[in-house]
Amino acid sequence: MAKPIRLQPPLSEKDLSQLRAGDEVWLSGDIYTARDAAHRRMIECLDRGEPLPFGLQGAVIYYAGPTPAPPGKVIGSVGPTTSGRMDAYAPRLIARGLKGMIGKGSRSAEVIAACREHHAIYFGAIGGAGALLARQVKAVELVAWEELGTEAVRRLKVEDFPLVVVNDGHGGDLYLEARGQYQRSGS
Repeated sequence: MAKPIRLQPPLSEKDLSQLRAGDEVWLSGDIYTARDAAHRRMIECLDRGEPLPFGLQGAVIYYAGPTPAPPGKVIGSVGPTTSGRMDAYAPRLIARGLKGMIGKGSRSAEVIAACREHHAIYFGAIGGAGALLARQVKAVELVAWEELGTEAVRRLKVEDFPLVVVNDGHGGDLYLEARGQYQRSGS
């Protein structure tokens, strides 16, 4: 089994050109949490010509709404949410420089096309393992829209955050490839 590829945001085209669907990645550095409500607000900012609460160039957004930190911990459970809920917003953010998205589940044809066109990556995180993933978060900072509660934008400093490439910048799709392998095996 190959060793995981280690990456650190902001991600560059060079970083992402090496990745293929199915690759294991350990991400270390700053990522941002944002779910539906935060994505809607980001698009509203763009529509009004206002700056976003963080720069998109090379950024990674984690589709997660962390739970409050228990005593002595940096963060509570921080598992991925279903990515399809952000599909209406993602292509526009990708076109503006977003390079990585983390979530669970498959993406729309439009998001996959935007990843291919702009060399972005969709990473899968393990659903149901939010408490374990929280161990990889070393610091948390509120960035914007505190009134959204767990859906507010936060900057997470992560270390060796375990991911798998689901959609690469070359058009690769781990889910389609896995289904094809399954069908070919006659199972």
